[in-house]
Amino acid sequence: MPFSVRRVLLPLAAFALLAAALPVFAQDARAQPSPNSIAFETVVSGLVRPLFVTHAGDGSGRLFLVEQGGKIWVIENDTKLDTPFLDVSGLITASATSPTGYTEQGLLGLAFHPDYAENGLFFINYTDRSGDTVVARYQVSSDPNAADPVSAVTIFTAAQPYSNHNGGHLVFGPDGYLYIGLGDGGSQGDPEDNAQNLSRVLGKIMRIDVDAADGTYSVPEDNPFVGVSGALPEIWAYGLRNPWRFSFDRETNDLWIGDVGGSAWEEINFQPANWPGGANYGWNRIEGMHPTGAGDPPPDAVMPVAEYSHNYGISITGGYVYRGAAIPALQGVYLYGDFGSGLIWSIVPDGSGGFDSQIFLTGTGLSVSSFGEDESGELYIVNYNGNLLRIVPAS
Repeated sequence: MPFSVRRVLLPLAAFALLAAALPVFAQDARAQPSPNSIAFETVVSGLVRPLFVTHAGDGSGRLFLVEQGGKIWVIENDTKLDTPFLDVSGLITASATSPTGYTEQGLLGLAFHPDYAENGLFFINYTDRSGDTVVARYQVSSDPNAADPVSAVTIFTAAQPYSNHNGGHLVFGPDGYLYIGLGDGGSQGDPEDNAQNLSRVLGKIMRIDVDAADGTYSVPEDNPFVGVSGALPEIWAYGLRNPWRFSFDRETNDLWIGDVGGSAWEEINFQPANWPGGANYGWNRIEGMHPTGAGDPPPDAVMPVAEYSHNYGISITGGYVYRGAAIPALQGVYLYGDFGSGLIWSIVPDGSGGFDSQIFLTGTGLSVSSFGEDESGELYIVNYNGNLLRIVPAS
């Protein structure tokens, strides 16, 4: 089957902890959204390799759009302002600043502190001129549409052995901690076996507290590998190939992860709210739900809730659970797409903690580098070829 959806499979050791707390979705079981039920309206054009869009949560209604070459733009009232909010093009690897050609390096992630309205702090993820990952904190200037470029504080770094699979996504969770996505380090097949190695940061999602007294970060005491010999305490989840966009459902706090596949399968992983951490998603022993032959599949591997074969796309882009008001039929439905094919699908919860179906919604003809969410819960698509589009109901 080219498509597959299944209920969440929990590691046996975690099942007892969560048996009484498995997620129950806020909505009842619902009718499936119909194909071609959504459309797109252009918000901004003329962008140069855009990769992400988000909001600051400050009540301003502004969007902040990331270009791979190092610029962050403010979009206010559907208009891109003339001057970048921040320009770090001089700090990142040269291949990412070129307006032509494809690279997986550059300015890759942006997240605003949950208290941004009060403290003006935000965080970026980029590959520096040596090709290594840097997570840095910045502060807004006295002008709300301009960051202070000299306020940078390096929070976290990771050496990258290859130029691909950098990950790069940043998200603040409902717990106030910063989640950092890192790919397996690149090349093909994870030749250094990073994703399964708990002593390395690559192939992981990290969870850190950026409100540490020393101004950098500390490790939350309830991280799953705190005190575990040979494991980095920052690790929240592992066994990932290249987590390209993950998000928390703003209503249920569930975590959805898009993990880019290797030779055959793309996958969506899911963590219910109250998950204690420590999930192993199986790469490089498992791709999607399928053994790779690289070694015995981990006995505790958590299978994806959805997958699709490379007959339908080549690089998954994780999205969001829709919580806006413009498209009632999508309320509580998770949307995601594929960078290569431009196809968009949805996953529909069944009302009791499982998932009914994976529904094809539409073809876009776009290079879907990211989805985005505004303050009101409406969703956007970032087209790598230069556009930002809003998802709207089909007429």
